[in-house]
Amino acid sequence: MIEARHLRVLRAVATTGSFSAAARELGCTQPAVSQQMKALEASAGTPLLIRTGREMRLTQAGEALVRHAAGILAGLTAAEEEVAAIAGLRAGRVRLVSFPSGSSTLVPGALAALRAEHPGTRVSLVEAEPPRSVEMLREGDCDVALAFRYEARRATPGDTRAGAPAEDWDDLVVRPVLADRLVGLVPEGHPLAEAESVTIGEFADEPWIAGCPRCRRQLVDVCEGAGFVPRIDFATDDYPAVIGLVGAGLGVAVLPELAIESVRPRGVRTVTVEPPVRREIVALTLPDLAQVPAVAATLDHLARAAAR
Repeated sequence: MIEARHLRVLRAVATTGSFSAAARELGCTQPAVSQQMKALEASAGTPLLIRTGREMRLTQAGEALVRHAAGILAGLTAAEEEVAAIAGLRAGRVRLVSFPSGSSTLVPGALAALRAEHPGTRVSLVEAEPPRSVEMLREGDCDVALAFRYEARRATPGDTRAGAPAEDWDDLVVRPVLADRLVGLVPEGHPLAEAESVTIGEFADEPWIAGCPRCRRQLVDVCEGAGFVPRIDFATDDYPAVIGLVGAGLGVAVLPELAIESVRPRGVRTVTVEPPVRREIVALTLPDLAQVPAVAATLDHLARAAAR
């Protein structure tokens, strides 16, 4: 295998015309130059220099290698500089995937802080709900996933059903971001609109507006734990639509606080739901990617985003 350091010595010998002059240029000893040239000729499998007294000239193979060496060494230098820039966060690219309410609340502040601290780092953003976003991370389609999972439901008296198991993230690096509590939404003028807190069972006879498929499953699980099956009249993935339907008096809903923060609610009141139900918001990446400086910086800023 031809090594870059041997090519640098060959170029110096070709330029200066002798081992001693090449040694002076490279800042090493003449025996060191001679040893490296022998190693290069052994790797090439053919003589590269013809020694005649004090003079040296290149063989045809030596001339070919010197001709290519300039481009090889220039490319290697460029590669070293680019890697150094990435390692020093003067450059780099991160592919981020986030669920919609995270994109509108946590992501903007995190990316603004990242750009201010490391302007050479570029971040691209696409949206996907978990578990699809986690699949994208494992499949190599993104570098960081802002995702969430709901807490397993705690059993209530007389409830024999176990809570749903949490997703298996043991193969991933998990950075906690926020514990996002679900709150109830009722129309203004609803009998429970002024309540300090409510139990989910107090909504047993209400029509419901449900959110994304994953949130719908969580809603049904929580309601069944309280002893009833919710009557879902409307279902939509769009949080502003959920709030609008509640505001029009068409039903009640529970949404994460983060989702409400991303919308200006009109015609609705929020009420605290007891016992609390939370979803865990996290930034995920693969163990090897966590060692990449730009990815590590992105994780750090997402983890700090909730505190801003």
